[in-house]
Amino acid sequence: QVQLVESGGGLVQPGGSLRLSCEVSGRIFRISSMAWYRQAPGQQREWVASMVSGGATNYADSVKGRFRIFRDNAKNTVNLDMNNLRSEDTGVYYCTITYRIVNGGTRRDAWGQGTQVTVSS
Repeated sequence: QVQLVESGGGLVQPGGSLRLSCEVSGRIFRISSMAWYRQAPGQQREWVASMVSGGATNYADSVKGRFRIFRDNAKNTVNLDMNNLRSEDTGVYYCTITYRIVNGGTRRDAWGQGTQVTVSS
C-alpha cells in the first residue's frame, strides 16, 4: 500500500514562505513523476508544479519564479518551496505521484490527503 502524507501547511502573511513536504511510503519500484496540485474554496483542483524522474520541472504560470518542486531521496519526500506567497495561493495542497511497483508493470497514481495553506494578513 503506497501512502503519501503531506505536511508543512499553515497560516502565513503575504510575502512569506512555506515549505510543503510529502512523505512517500510503501512498495514502489520506480516513481516516474510527481506533482503538487491545489484547490481553493469553491474552485476546481488545479495543477501547480511537477517533476519527472529525470529531474525536469514544470510550473503553472501563476507560481513560476516563486515555487520550487524538488525531491529528497534520502527522506523519501517530494517537497514544494513556496516564496513570496500571495492571498490567491490559499488552498488545500495535494501531492501526487505516478509509480510502478514492478519493472514494466502498470503505472499507478497515488494522492495525499492534502495540507491547508492560508495566506492572509
